[in-house]
Amino acid sequence: MPSMRDKFTATTIDLLESDPRTTLVLADIGASSFAGAPRVHNVGIREQAMIGVTAGLALSGLRPIAHSYAPFLIERPFEQIKLDFGHQDLSAILVSIGASYDAAVEGRTHQSPGDVSLLSTLPGWTIHVPGHPDEAEGLLRSAAAGGDRVYIRLTEDSNSTPHRVEGLVTIRTSSAPGATVIAVGPMLDRVAAATADLNVTLLYANTVRPFDRLGLAAAATGTDVVLVEPYLVGTSAAEATAALSSRPSRLLSIGVPKIETRRYGTRHQHDASYGLDIAGLRTRIVSFLDGGRGGQ
Repeated sequence: MPSMRDKFTATTIDLLESDPRTTLVLADIGASSFAGAPRVHNVGIREQAMIGVTAGLALSGLRPIAHSYAPFLIERPFEQIKLDFGHQDLSAILVSIGASYDAAVEGRTHQSPGDVSLLSTLPGWTIHVPGHPDEAEGLLRSAAAGGDRVYIRLTEDSNSTPHRVEGLVTIRTSSAPGATVIAVGPMLDRVAAATADLNVTLLYANTVRPFDRLGLAAAATGTDVVLVEPYLVGTSAAEATAALSSRPSRLLSIGVPKIETRRYGTRHQHDASYGLDIAGLRTRIVSFLDGGRGGQ
Protein backbone atom coordinates (compact mmCIF):
# COMPACT_ATOMS: atom_id res chain seq x y z
CA MET A 1 0.00 0.00 0.00
CA PRO A 2 1.39 3.45 -0.87
CA SER A 3 2.27 5.54 2.16
CA MET A 4 0.62 8.86 2.99
CA ARG A 5 3.74 10.60 1.71
CA ASP A 6 3.54 8.66 -1.58
CA LYS A 7 -0.11 9.66 -1.95
CA PHE A 8 0.73 13.28 -1.18
CA THR A 9 3.46 13.36 -3.81
CA ALA A 10 1.33 11.75 -6.54
CA THR A 11 -1.73 13.85 -5.75
CA THR A 12 0.23 17.10 -5.61
CA ILE A 13 1.91 16.41 -8.96
CA ASP A 14 -1.52 15.74 -10.46
CA LEU A 15 -2.85 19.00 -9.02
CA LEU A 16 0.17 20.94 -10.29
CA GLU A 17 -0.37 19.54 -13.78
CA SER A 18 -4.15 19.94 -13.88
CA ASP A 19 -4.92 23.06 -11.83
CA PRO A 20 -3.05 26.28 -12.72
CA ARG A 21 -3.86 27.74 -9.30
CA THR A 22 -1.86 25.06 -7.47
CA THR A 23 1.76 25.78 -6.60
CA LEU A 24 4.18 24.05 -4.23
CA VAL A 25 6.80 25.58 -1.91
CA LEU A 26 9.56 23.45 -0.39
CA ALA A 27 12.53 24.00 1.89
CA ASP A 28 14.71 21.28 0.35
CA ILE A 29 12.76 18.41 1.96
CA GLY A 30 11.19 16.29 -0.79
CA ALA A 31 12.53 18.37 -3.65
CA SER A 32 13.73 15.38 -5.69
CA SER A 33 10.23 13.88 -5.69
CA PHE A 34 8.88 16.87 -7.60
CA ALA A 35 11.62 17.24 -10.22
CA GLY A 36 10.06 18.30 -13.50
CA ALA A 37 6.68 19.28 -12.03
CA PRO A 38 5.45 22.81 -12.81
CA ARG A 39 5.26 25.68 -10.31
CA VAL A 40 7.52 24.11 -7.68
CA HIS A 41 9.57 26.62 -5.66
CA ASN A 42 12.43 25.29 -3.51
CA VAL A 43 13.77 28.04 -1.24
CA GLY A 44 16.47 25.84 0.30
CA ILE A 45 16.86 25.26 4.02
CA ARG A 46 14.99 28.45 4.93
CA GLU A 47 11.72 27.48 6.60
CA GLN A 48 10.70 31.03 7.53
CA ALA A 49 11.23 32.08 3.93
CA MET A 50 9.18 29.09 2.78
CA ILE A 51 6.16 30.42 4.68
CA GLY A 52 6.76 33.98 3.47
CA VAL A 53 6.96 32.87 -0.16
CA THR A 54 3.84 30.75 0.31
CA ALA A 55 1.97 33.79 1.64
CA GLY A 56 3.18 35.88 -1.29
CA LEU A 57 1.88 33.31 -3.74
CA ALA A 58 -1.46 33.34 -1.94
CA LEU A 59 -1.54 37.14 -2.30
CA SER A 60 -1.14 36.70 -6.04
CA GLY A 61 -4.28 34.56 -6.23
CA LEU A 62 -2.68 31.10 -6.32
CA ARG A 63 -3.55 28.16 -4.07
CA PRO A 64 -0.13 27.29 -2.57
CA ILE A 65 0.93 24.17 -0.72
CA ALA A 66 3.91 24.29 1.66
CA HIS A 67 5.53 21.01 2.66
CA SER A 68 8.18 19.83 5.11
CA TYR A 69 8.68 17.87 8.33
CA ALA A 70 6.24 19.00 11.03
CA PRO A 71 8.82 20.78 13.25
CA PHE A 72 10.20 22.66 10.24
CA LEU A 73 6.76 23.52 8.87
CA ILE A 74 4.90 24.50 12.06
CA GLU A 75 7.25 25.12 14.97
CA ARG A 76 10.25 26.84 13.38
CA PRO A 77 8.30 29.37 11.26
CA PHE A 78 5.37 29.79 13.66
CA GLU A 79 5.67 33.59 13.79
CA GLN A 80 5.47 33.76 10.01
CA ILE A 81 2.39 31.51 10.03
CA LYS A 82 0.77 33.76 12.64
CA LEU A 83 1.52 37.02 10.83
CA ASP A 84 1.74 36.16 7.12
CA PHE A 85 -1.41 34.06 7.08
CA GLY A 86 -3.45 34.91 10.17
CA HIS A 87 -2.86 38.66 10.44
CA GLN A 88 -3.16 39.18 6.68
CA ASP A 89 -6.10 36.74 6.45
CA LEU A 90 -4.47 34.69 3.69
CA SER A 91 -5.08 31.03 2.92
CA ALA A 92 -2.84 28.12 2.00
CA ILE A 93 -2.34 24.41 2.61
CA LEU A 94 0.41 23.20 4.93
CA VAL A 95 1.23 19.50 4.60
CA SER A 96 3.67 17.92 7.04
CA ILE A 97 5.40 14.58 7.34
CA GLY A 98 7.06 13.04 10.38
CA ALA A 99 4.10 13.40 12.74
CA SER A 100 5.10 13.26 16.41
CA TYR A 101 8.17 11.04 16.08
CA ASP A 102 8.15 9.03 12.84
CA ALA A 103 11.76 10.13 12.39
CA ALA A 104 12.67 9.45 16.01
CA VAL A 105 16.02 7.97 15.01
CA GLU A 106 16.99 11.44 13.73
CA GLY A 107 16.67 12.89 17.22
CA ARG A 108 14.52 15.56 18.82
CA THR A 109 15.00 18.02 15.95
CA HIS A 110 12.68 15.88 13.81
CA GLN A 111 9.99 15.33 16.46
CA SER A 112 6.89 17.48 16.80
CA PRO A 113 4.21 16.16 19.17
CA GLY A 114 3.12 19.74 19.87
CA ASP A 115 2.34 20.88 16.31
CA VAL A 116 -1.44 20.50 16.43
CA SER A 117 -1.67 22.11 19.86
CA LEU A 118 0.49 25.03 18.71
CA LEU A 119 -1.42 25.66 15.49
CA SER A 120 -4.70 25.42 17.41
CA THR A 121 -3.78 28.67 19.19
CA LEU A 122 -4.41 30.51 15.91
CA PRO A 123 -7.92 31.17 14.60
CA GLY A 124 -9.24 30.02 11.26
CA TRP A 125 -7.22 26.85 10.67
CA THR A 126 -8.77 23.57 9.61
CA ILE A 127 -6.60 20.71 10.89
CA HIS A 128 -6.79 17.23 9.35
CA VAL A 129 -5.12 14.13 10.82
CA PRO A 130 -5.74 11.37 8.25
CA GLY A 131 -5.54 7.78 9.35
CA HIS A 132 -5.06 6.20 5.92
CA PRO A 133 -3.32 7.22 2.66
CA ASP A 134 -6.65 7.35 0.80
CA GLU A 135 -7.97 9.78 3.41
CA ALA A 136 -4.87 11.92 2.93
CA GLU A 137 -5.52 12.12 -0.81
CA GLY A 138 -9.18 13.01 -0.38
CA LEU A 139 -8.47 15.68 2.22
CA LEU A 140 -5.74 17.22 0.06
CA ARG A 141 -7.93 17.36 -3.04
CA SER A 142 -10.75 18.92 -1.03
CA ALA A 143 -8.39 21.50 0.46
CA ALA A 144 -6.93 22.35 -2.94
CA ALA A 145 -10.41 23.03 -4.32
CA GLY A 146 -11.28 25.27 -1.38
CA GLY A 147 -9.98 28.55 -0.02
CA ASP A 148 -9.37 27.98 3.67
CA ARG A 149 -6.25 27.78 5.82
CA VAL A 150 -5.63 24.04 6.09
CA TYR A 151 -3.05 21.90 7.85
CA ILE A 152 -2.77 18.22 6.88
CA ARG A 153 -0.64 16.07 9.19
CA LEU A 154 0.80 12.97 7.51
CA THR A 155 2.37 9.97 9.22
CA GLU A 156 3.97 6.64 8.40
CA ASP A 157 1.31 4.86 10.46
CA SER A 158 -1.95 3.79 8.84
CA ASN A 159 -5.21 2.14 9.73
CA SER A 160 -6.20 -0.88 7.65
CA THR A 161 -9.30 0.77 6.18
CA PRO A 162 -10.01 4.35 5.05
CA HIS A 163 -13.12 6.20 6.18
CA ARG A 164 -15.06 9.05 4.61
CA VAL A 165 -15.37 11.37 7.54
CA GLU A 166 -17.24 14.60 8.06
CA GLY A 167 -16.92 15.25 11.75
CA LEU A 168 -17.07 12.22 14.02
CA VAL A 169 -18.09 8.86 12.55
CA THR A 170 -19.36 5.94 14.63
CA ILE A 171 -17.28 2.79 14.21
CA ARG A 172 -18.93 0.70 16.93
CA THR A 173 -21.88 1.30 19.25
CA SER A 174 -22.20 0.02 22.80
CA SER A 175 -25.13 -2.25 23.55
CA ALA A 176 -26.17 -0.09 26.51
CA PRO A 177 -25.35 3.41 27.72
CA GLY A 178 -21.65 3.29 28.47
CA ALA A 179 -18.32 4.89 27.76
CA THR A 180 -17.40 6.69 24.57
CA VAL A 181 -13.92 6.35 23.08
CA ILE A 182 -12.68 8.75 20.38
CA ALA A 183 -9.74 7.69 18.21
CA VAL A 184 -8.03 10.32 16.08
CA GLY A 185 -6.35 9.51 12.77
CA PRO A 186 -3.84 6.63 12.84
CA MET A 187 -4.83 5.65 16.38
CA LEU A 188 -8.07 3.97 15.25
CA ASP A 189 -6.87 0.41 14.64
CA ARG A 190 -4.92 0.37 17.90
CA VAL A 191 -7.84 1.73 19.90
CA ALA A 192 -10.26 -0.69 18.24
CA ALA A 193 -8.01 -3.62 19.18
CA ALA A 194 -7.52 -2.35 22.73
CA THR A 195 -11.28 -2.03 23.31
CA ALA A 196 -12.50 -4.98 21.21
CA ASP A 197 -14.21 -6.76 24.12
CA LEU A 198 -15.33 -3.65 25.99
CA ASN A 199 -18.85 -2.27 25.88
CA VAL A 200 -17.97 1.14 24.47
CA THR A 201 -19.05 3.37 21.63
CA LEU A 202 -16.05 3.92 19.36
CA LEU A 203 -15.88 7.14 17.34
CA TYR A 204 -13.34 8.18 14.73
CA ALA A 205 -12.15 11.60 13.60
CA ASN A 206 -9.60 12.71 11.03
CA THR A 207 -10.48 16.39 11.41
CA VAL A 208 -9.83 17.92 14.82
CA ARG A 209 -10.28 21.61 14.01
CA PRO A 210 -13.04 22.44 13.89
CA PHE A 211 -13.84 19.78 16.47
CA ASP A 212 -17.22 18.08 16.03
CA ARG A 213 -18.74 19.11 19.35
CA LEU A 214 -22.31 18.43 18.21
CA GLY A 215 -21.34 14.96 16.98
CA LEU A 216 -19.77 14.05 20.31
CA ALA A 217 -22.73 15.37 22.30
CA ALA A 218 -25.10 13.29 20.18
CA ALA A 219 -23.05 10.08 20.27
CA ALA A 220 -22.01 10.00 23.93
CA THR A 221 -24.54 8.11 26.03
CA GLY A 222 -22.70 7.80 29.33
CA THR A 223 -20.51 9.98 31.50
CA ASP A 224 -17.10 8.46 30.66
CA VAL A 225 -15.22 9.69 27.59
CA VAL A 226 -11.75 8.65 26.42
CA LEU A 227 -9.95 10.77 23.83
CA VAL A 228 -6.93 9.19 22.12
CA GLU A 229 -4.82 11.51 19.95
CA PRO A 230 -1.45 10.80 18.24
CA TYR A 231 0.17 14.03 19.44
CA LEU A 232 0.46 16.07 22.64
CA VAL A 233 -1.83 14.80 25.38
CA GLY A 234 -4.80 17.08 26.08
CA THR A 235 -4.70 18.86 22.72
CA SER A 236 -8.48 18.50 22.22
CA ALA A 237 -9.49 18.01 25.85
CA ALA A 238 -11.09 21.45 26.11
CA GLU A 239 -13.08 20.77 22.92
CA ALA A 240 -14.43 17.47 24.28
CA THR A 241 -15.24 19.05 27.63
CA ALA A 242 -17.09 21.91 25.95
CA ALA A 243 -19.11 19.44 23.88
CA LEU A 244 -20.38 17.80 27.07
CA SER A 245 -20.68 20.93 29.23
CA SER A 246 -24.43 20.54 29.69
CA ARG A 247 -24.14 17.18 31.51
CA PRO A 248 -21.90 15.38 34.00
CA SER A 249 -18.87 13.82 32.32
CA ARG A 250 -15.45 12.36 33.07
CA LEU A 251 -12.66 12.63 30.51
CA LEU A 252 -9.45 10.67 30.04
CA SER A 253 -7.06 12.27 27.54
CA ILE A 254 -4.41 10.00 26.05
CA GLY A 255 -1.60 11.23 23.84
CA VAL A 256 2.12 11.91 23.78
CA PRO A 257 3.07 13.02 27.31
CA LYS A 258 4.85 16.27 28.11
CA ILE A 259 8.18 14.65 28.84
CA GLU A 260 11.57 14.51 27.12
CA THR A 261 12.62 11.02 26.10
CA ARG A 262 16.33 11.46 25.45
CA ARG A 263 16.72 8.17 23.64
CA TYR A 264 16.86 7.18 20.00
CA GLY A 265 14.56 4.46 18.74
CA THR A 266 11.81 3.62 16.30
CA ARG A 267 8.37 5.16 16.40
CA HIS A 268 7.02 1.82 17.64
CA GLN A 269 9.45 1.88 20.57
CA HIS A 270 8.34 5.41 21.40
CA ASP A 271 4.69 4.31 21.24
CA ALA A 272 5.42 1.52 23.73
CA SER A 273 7.35 3.89 25.99
CA TYR A 274 4.45 6.35 26.06
CA GLY A 275 1.74 3.71 26.50
CA LEU A 276 0.35 4.33 23.02
CA ASP A 277 0.63 0.76 21.77
CA ILE A 278 -2.30 -1.64 22.04
CA ALA A 279 -1.25 -3.05 25.42
CA GLY A 280 -0.64 0.38 26.92
CA LEU A 281 -3.92 1.79 25.63
CA ARG A 282 -5.89 -1.14 26.99
CA THR A 283 -4.34 -0.87 30.44
CA ARG A 284 -5.09 2.83 30.70
CA ILE A 285 -8.62 2.65 29.29
CA VAL A 286 -9.65 -0.30 31.47
CA SER A 287 -8.20 1.39 34.55
CA PHE A 288 -10.16 4.56 33.81
CA LEU A 289 -13.44 2.75 33.17
CA ASP A 290 -12.97 0.74 36.37
CA GLY A 291 -12.86 3.98 38.31
CA GLY A 292 -9.19 4.81 38.21
CA ARG A 293 -7.58 7.75 36.48
CA GLY A 294 -6.13 5.70 33.61
CA GLY A 295 -2.62 7.06 33.92
CA GLN A 296 -1.23 10.40 32.75
